[in-house]
Amino acid sequence: MIARFFIDRPIFATVLSVVITLIGGIALYFLPMAQYPRITPPGISISISYPGASAPVVADTVAAPIEQQVNGVPGML
Repeated sequence: MIARFFIDRPIFATVLSVVITLIGGIALYFLPMAQYPRITPPGISISISYPGASAPVVADTVAAPIEQQVNGVPGML
């Protein structure tokens, strides 16, 4: 019975659907986004400079200790 009402009045059905969509779009701005959890895990970026050192020296003295410390952080991939 209700479906027949909207089938007989397609303009009313279109206007009603547009109004519902607009109300949903307006309500989107009032959602408390700050309370939602973060989707992506935390990330870091490290840049180092060790002038005059070879690749194995940098890997042993700088990269390995940093990697050990970063892997110990909870939630870090």
